Amino acid sequence: MDTPKNHKSGFVNIIGNPNVGKSTLMNALVGEKLSIVTPKAQTTRHRIMGIVNGDDYQIVYSDTPGILKPSYMLQKSMMDFVKCAIGDADVILYVTDVVEKIDKNKDYVENLNQLLCPVIIIINKIDKSDQEQVKELAQRWHEEVPRAEIFAASALEKFNVSAIFDRVIELLPLSPPWYDKDTFTDKSMRFFASEIIREKILENYTKEIPYCTEVVIEEFKEGQERYDIRAVINVMRNSQKGIIIGNKGTALKKVGTQARLDMEAFFEKKVFLQIFVKVEQDWREDKTMLRRFGYIQD
Repeated sequence: MDTPKNHKSGFVNIIGNPNVGKSTLMNALVGEKLSIVTPKAQTTRHRIMGIVNGDDYQIVYSDTPGILKPSYMLQKSMMDFVKCAIGDADVILYVTDVVEKIDKNKDYVENLNQLLCPVIIIINKIDKSDQEQVKELAQRWHEEVPRAEIFAASALEKFNVSAIFDRVIELLPLSPPWYDKDTFTDKSMRFFASEIIREKILENYTKEIPYCTEVVIEEFKEGQERYDIRAVINVMRNSQKGIIIGNKGTALKKVGTQARLDMEAFFEKKVFLQIFVKVEQDWREDKTMLRRFGYIQD
């Protein structure tokens, strides 16, 4: 099928501070749960693309890690994903919410005025505020970034998401599609399996444990009846390994059961899941390990 002459296509990249609802917005715009969502900061570590296709358009959305000042090499790599997303965007969606301060990470906000591509500022979580506060926030953001369009939204309640979607299409440049029209993400099934397990770790463990773990899928066998998956949770210390496993393995079993059920819903197939725990000391500062885990691109 030939591409229409008026076909639009482009990269629409979602950036913002941690915990403002970037991943929830991405999932709402794409119509699929591609990015894991938890109340914890740094839930998103990678740049994840979600692709939406129409007859005369293709939107390549990117969810990115929350903006932060890096404390270790993993976080620096995460911020490199954000820089790349800003650099190759056809449209930027900058997500804020009704509680964060406008001057948080002010250098990124000031940079929005220097970009050549269209910028949309989305004031998210308006279901947790009132109309007067949202109106005041919108005015303040307009003063801060005069060139940006501003939308008030609730990604969780899907309020105003369709209006954002429609405006994105209007702003896309004329272009043939960047990906095959049956593609919905740039990530593999292995990646989504590892992210589902990492989501359960974020939900079930507290303090530093989720931030010291990385999940690797060592085996992913696709059978007609089921997927056989073997995963390894990498931690930094033996004490963390004990916490992940729990008394008589109960904590790890709970994570495995929850992850398997979500995988079966996501893959629409039965899953046999095995999870092991391994100590990889200081992996967050190890370039070789970070490259193996996909955080450093050659």
